[in-house]
Amino acid sequence: MSMIRDLRAVVRPSRPSLRKDTGAYDTTRDPATPSAVVDCAVYRDGVRIETPGRLTPHEAMRLVRRDGGFVWIGLHEPTDAEFAGIASDFGLHPLAVEDAVQAHQRPKLERYDDSLFTVFKTIHYVEHDRLTANSEVVETGEVMCFTGRDFFITVRHGGQGSLRELRRRLQDEPELLAKGPSAVLHAIADHVVDGYIAVADAVQDDIDDVETEVFSPGRKGTPRGTDASRIYQLKREVLEFKRAVAPLLRPMQLLSERPMRLIDPDIQKYFRDVADHLARVQEQVLGFDELLNSILQANLAQASVAQNEDMRKITAWAAIIAVPTMVCGVYGMNFTYMPELHWRYSYPVIMGITVVICLGIHRTLKRNGWL
Repeated sequence: MSMIRDLRAVVRPSRPSLRKDTGAYDTTRDPATPSAVVDCAVYRDGVRIETPGRLTPHEAMRLVRRDGGFVWIGLHEPTDAEFAGIASDFGLHPLAVEDAVQAHQRPKLERYDDSLFTVFKTIHYVEHDRLTANSEVVETGEVMCFTGRDFFITVRHGGQGSLRELRRRLQDEPELLAKGPSAVLHAIADHVVDGYIAVADAVQDDIDDVETEVFSPGRKGTPRGTDASRIYQLKREVLEFKRAVAPLLRPMQLLSERPMRLIDPDIQKYFRDVADHLARVQEQVLGFDELLNSILQANLAQASVAQNEDMRKITAWAAIIAVPTMVCGVYGMNFTYMPELHWRYSYPVIMGITVVICLGIHRTLKRNGWL
């Protein structure tokens, strides 16, 4: 299928580094769009149908039911009232509608009578100059997708993960859009997983920085360690990443392996590629968690070693100071009859002996690594 061979290139352009391009995410609703509906368009034979004015979802539905094609409606954080009319027009299941409006759902795939409901967690890497104990590393959003025979509805939550550019790319390839709503579902799944891969690369850089700092030489060539709270914060952010990636693997496998009447057979096999990339990201995230556990344990061990070294030094200096303390204590008792009290050389001799003993203890302790 020549029209499908370019699918990967269309929905997966060259991936920019998240560290260099912070403009890849839409942080605000379009000022020209006061309602939750960001875009509403009808596609027939893969081509967007131009209309004199802006279509409402109800008008788009009527146009599709009359002349064929499918409608793609994009919404951003709709309220119950804003979504109620759309849900009624397209016959969406009440449970799926409730999940789409309230958000905060696990990634999942649910099948209803005439539609599929898919939840994706979008991940955005938060730029920072240096990782701190309060740094936010990843920021999550959600994209809910309703896939029907003649409609595709996306409900987006969060300030990032805009699908506007993805829609433009698909519109430039009408032979792909001609495959219907399932082509759009694949494009969004691939777009989301591509985001995971880019974020995983950026998080890997943060972990490498922390690992280098933990094991970089400090005083006397020993590892200097780092603040454990920074490692713990990074672990929490990786856990958030893991919650987005892990539950999505099973839905992608179902879309790629189980025949579904709403998914075009030519498109279905490309979900295997998405599932494969998602499995790789999941393994990478699990590796992050294990590596951070090892780094945290190593850092705590270094802190314990440093405390032991400090205690040894304190003990060594206490042993040295104990000698003059004992001598001064003995000769500070002011007894009448004490040896050497009336001897002319008593003071220099006692002080000399004290210094020699202290120097001997210091040399011994230093040779043994206590100082």
